[in-house]
Amino acid sequence: MFAKSLVIFVIVGMVSGFLFGIYLLEVKNTLEVVYTEGVSISVLPEKHDYKKGDPIRITVINSGTVPLYFPNNSFGFKITGLSGMIIYSPPLPTVSSLDPKEETEFVWNQTKNDGGQALEGLYKIHAIGLDNNKKKIEKSVTVNIWK
Repeated sequence: MFAKSLVIFVIVGMVSGFLFGIYLLEVKNTLEVVYTEGVSISVLPEKHDYKKGDPIRITVINSGTVPLYFPNNSFGFKITGLSGMIIYSPPLPTVSSLDPKEETEFVWNQTKNDGGQALEGLYKIHAIGLDNNKKKIEKSVTVNIWK
């Protein structure tokens, strides 16, 4: 009735699609902190998918055992498009260091630096810090803005 090769390709496609879906679920599920020995920073959005105009709450956590320093007083915090172009960075200074297990929260109201509203799409949230030896540590996470 059906060619054997067609049946094989359909079955392989279904199995690989299922396995790839499970993999993506695991990759996207980064809403927990894993504390590690040494230098580590974590960026946790409240969730990964937002409606346009919803405030996006982001927590930056020193998830290591070494204090982190931020020379620009904004945790190296910035939001970029997937191309790397900066969309938003905090205008007002905040604290300049985080001790181990200490955290701070930012709220982004989806407004760009130029005052315009962010469009639907994927955005990367970055936090960049320095350890005692001026070694740079960076962490980023992706969020979606939908209609």
